[in-house]
Amino acid sequence: MTFVVTDKCIKCKYTDCVTVCPVDCFYEGKNMLVIDPDVCIDCGVCVPECPAEAIVPDTDPASDAFAELNRRFSQVWPNIVTAKAPPPDAKEWDGVPNKYPDHFSEDPGEG
Repeated sequence: MTFVVTDKCIKCKYTDCVTVCPVDCFYEGKNMLVIDPDVCIDCGVCVPECPAEAIVPDTDPASDAFAELNRRFSQVWPNIVTAKAPPPDAKEWDGVPNKYPDHFSEDPGEG
């Protein structure tokens, strides 16, 4: 089992999760984070740190549509290991359903 970041992260991009990850498995896109499933050690410490509740185990049906997205973009986006301020409008997007694909950006973040 590994953990997967879902579309709940899109445009929220809270980074509380990256500071608790013992293996630095988070990667940053312009408007969301992903987890590298080959690096994740399945510890789950990131799950309660996500204010948007965007991180789920890969056994959760909510992960089905996003597992491959996490794998793909963790290979091309920069690694992120320190917290950053969320986007100014993060609270407006927090809880908005079905943000993928309309609000997703393939562009990398700053890392």
